[in-house]
Amino acid sequence: MTDDELIWRIAGGSGDGIDSTSQNFAKALMRSGLDIFTHRHYPSRIRGGHTYVEIRAAGHEVQSRGDGYNCLLALGDSFARNPKEEAVYGDEEIKPLSENLDELREGGVIVYDSGLFDEEDIEELDLEARAEENGWHLYPVDLRGLAKEHGREVMRNTAGVGVTAALLDMKLDHVEDLMNDAMSGDVLQANLDILREAYEMAQEWDFEHDLRVPEGEHDEDQVLVSGSNAIAYGAIDAGCRFIAGYPMTPWTDVFTIMSQNLPEMGGISEQVEDEIAAAALALGASHAGVKAMSGSSGGGFALMSEPLGLAEMTETPLVLIESMRAGPSTGMPTKPEQGDLEHVLYTSQGDSQRVVFAPGNVEEAYEQTRMAFHIAYEYQIPTILIYDQKLSGENVSVDESFFDRQPDPSLGSTLTEEELEEAAHEESGKFMRFQSDPDATENGVSPRSLPGQKGGRYLASGNEHWPSGHIAEDPTNRVKQMDRRTRKLESIRKELDEEHETQQTYYGPEDADYGIITWGSSQGSVKEAIDRLNDAGQSVKGLSVSDMMPFPKTEVSEFIESVDEAMVVEMNATAQFRGLLQKELGQYGPKLSSLLKYNGNPFEPAEVVEGFELNLEGNTDEPSAQVRIEPAAGD
Repeated sequence: MTDDELIWRIAGGSGDGIDSTSQNFAKALMRSGLDIFTHRHYPSRIRGGHTYVEIRAAGHEVQSRGDGYNCLLALGDSFARNPKEEAVYGDEEIKPLSENLDELREGGVIVYDSGLFDEEDIEELDLEARAEENGWHLYPVDLRGLAKEHGREVMRNTAGVGVTAALLDMKLDHVEDLMNDAMSGDVLQANLDILREAYEMAQEWDFEHDLRVPEGEHDEDQVLVSGSNAIAYGAIDAGCRFIAGYPMTPWTDVFTIMSQNLPEMGGISEQVEDEIAAAALALGASHAGVKAMSGSSGGGFALMSEPLGLAEMTETPLVLIESMRAGPSTGMPTKPEQGDLEHVLYTSQGDSQRVVFAPGNVEEAYEQTRMAFHIAYEYQIPTILIYDQKLSGENVSVDESFFDRQPDPSLGSTLTEEELEEAAHEESGKFMRFQSDPDATENGVSPRSLPGQKGGRYLASGNEHWPSGHIAEDPTNRVKQMDRRTRKLESIRKELDEEHETQQTYYGPEDADYGIITWGSSQGSVKEAIDRLNDAGQSVKGLSVSDMMPFPKTEVSEFIESVDEAMVVEMNATAQFRGLLQKELGQYGPKLSSLLKYNGNPFEPAEVVEGFELNLEGNTDEPSAQVRIEPAAGD
């Protein structure tokens, strides 16, 4: 974190409006010309439990959460189950204050609701002594009382925004504009009144802190979007008009956004009884000739194993979303982790074929979703997008023009009725849907027909089959069909390498001596860490890999060969991505070490910096953060 940025954290209980308040504050900062990156932390409860949202805002590019933060608005938990310390969950009422102090930087600002936190609470926290030790600036305000004066206690959020805006020397114009967009009538007026009253009250205080909202200016209009927004918009722009699903955090965000938008475009959204039905329904829609998708998170995706295998055997295009969360089983359903990679790569029985992409930021989430639909429908293969709760929920400012793309309604390798007239048929008249002749299917794809097309009749079976679809156990046919289906992955890798710009992200000086390799949402923290390391005199570059299957062997091997050592950064306990690297490129095992984090929180840049330096020096000291270093094989 640098001195020219604001990292503002608003903390309360689930149900206290923390998410909506933070989104509006982030938009106001973005409209003032700042780059935005948000981080959301919340418990797996509908109401109550400590939650916070962190907004990082700066006049320069920000691409990850920062190291700690410098301004806290602590509202307290309105839905605390039991405020007594001896309760199982402790004193929940005060946790939005007590559990956020360790990460507050020196000289930071704290605004807390004295209408909820009484003097006894403050004394138990030893808050004033800690504030003096760390140079914190305390501003107790009876936000609850102020809100009640205006009629609704929930407006204490608005009062808190007014106070912090004044303390940060931030104008209210953009905040008021957003309120006018979202509210009307008496509710709007009451919120405007309390916002201005709190702002004017705080302006009269004498305060000594140096923290202010930074200045910035955008070259073009910005939008604030999350990874879930980007995936949903990418799917819509790719021509997806059907989605089926069952709610499960954090996949639910994509499902909700798609469900809100598809009906306006003539599309269909179906919430069904379970994830087996969801994947099967999407599979049926795709078979019928609609671009379709489904998805879930870890436990729900496990139920999709059987329809996923059916899609592979029947060669029906399908896009699936897998939004990781900490497991196994229910695990920590609202916390980020990258523990499902092996689950997604190898789910389904037999020698299966699927494509897996892992975007590392919002822009990649949009582009790789569109690529997923292109690959799925061109090669008649299930394509999976894997991401985590961090990317799902973080909001980032992006140039509006980035999303100005043409839609793609193409159904890929699908024959017209005119083309079907010239296609191969067996004597019974059935279309030879699953041709196995290598000369006719050089890239592994045997073009399909759609139900109802003249001359397109065939059988679609989960059993191995003859070219017409009839069940077959003939050994020679089995080998031909299996070889053809596996040939698709070779063709997809060739297309990705030769016809599209790489989906891998490179960072840092090309001639660097050392490398950091990562995947998924850890990309931003790794990028910032590399900047800091190079500024400190190290020689480091980075690679963020998105293509999990088919794996980009040439690109990754060239990167590893170009450095003396490479550290693999990922959020799981079993080094799953490092395992994939060693499976695909085993000869480089002695060059690869790991930096692992799996405590439910994403990497901060400082943790990556420290881990790299300790690893490079061969230091056996434990890192200060809750991360783990695993040395290279043979060390």
